[in-house]
Amino acid sequence: MNRRTMLMSTAGTALAAAGSSAIAAKPVPSVQPLADFVAANDGAQLYTKEWGAGAPVLFVHSWGMNGDMWQYQIVDLAERDLRCITYDRRGHGRSEQPSSGYDIDTLADDLARVIDAHQLTDVTLVGHSMGGAEIVRYLTRHGGTRVARIVLLAPTTPCLQQSADNPDGVPAQAFEALRSLWRHDFPSWVADNAKPFFVPDTSDAMMRWGTDMLLRTSLPVAIECNRTLTTADFRAEMRAIATPALVLHGDADASAPLPLTGAKSAKLLPNCELKVYPGAPHGLFITHAAQVNADIMQFIDRTRAA
Repeated sequence: MNRRTMLMSTAGTALAAAGSSAIAAKPVPSVQPLADFVAANDGAQLYTKEWGAGAPVLFVHSWGMNGDMWQYQIVDLAERDLRCITYDRRGHGRSEQPSSGYDIDTLADDLARVIDAHQLTDVTLVGHSMGGAEIVRYLTRHGGTRVARIVLLAPTTPCLQQSADNPDGVPAQAFEALRSLWRHDFPSWVADNAKPFFVPDTSDAMMRWGTDMLLRTSLPVAIECNRTLTTADFRAEMRAIATPALVLHGDADASAPLPLTGAKSAKLLPNCELKVYPGAPHGLFITHAAQVNADIMQFIDRTRAA
């Protein structure tokens, strides 16, 4: 597979420009960033990136974001002998933006293509929010032979929309009203909802970094993915997933309230552990990164030994 080396870090670029002879004498590090594109079934190009060596961990990002959201996991876990792989969902980040393919089956097929292209086996799948839904559909659509375990961070599964058999869900009209608001002024909505995604001591710079990433996703893609996310029902298929699972969820999550999402998901998955973070918001991968990273690592080690 052709691989394109990622842009060097700022420090590395500065040293290279200086032409230091010490750099030439240093051995090539064993951990090198690699980037490549994977073609989806319909030809859409999906940007992927990996860092590290060892047991593979594939990260699936949340609605509206891209693979860069995982950098506070990768910078830690790659140093713990894990091969960390991310990709940008179609329409997000550096991936192509086709006009179709934002249904959950196609998105799960895209995940399958990334797994196949990187020849991943015994892989740990980690998904945040919408990413957890794609992981669930991947397992029920493609099977779990390549997957050792899954970690769902603040998942939106199993079913968000209110119905006769899901009375505590959100009414469909509320989701439609939200998307109508986005059509009028999406940046304003993002700004208004930034603070609940984080914790009070999150820096303004960190919040800008997160919201800027979200705003780089085009409005048509954001709307289509939200429609997919809010209308999907994973309740039946989650009961059939035997893969070891860990759900990490904050009890202060305003985007995916714990009782509606994470708690129900953990009950449906037959082989699942739920860990609740007191006071953690939806953006726990940033606000509680050290704890999230430690829990992922411990879960991998524990299930390896089982």
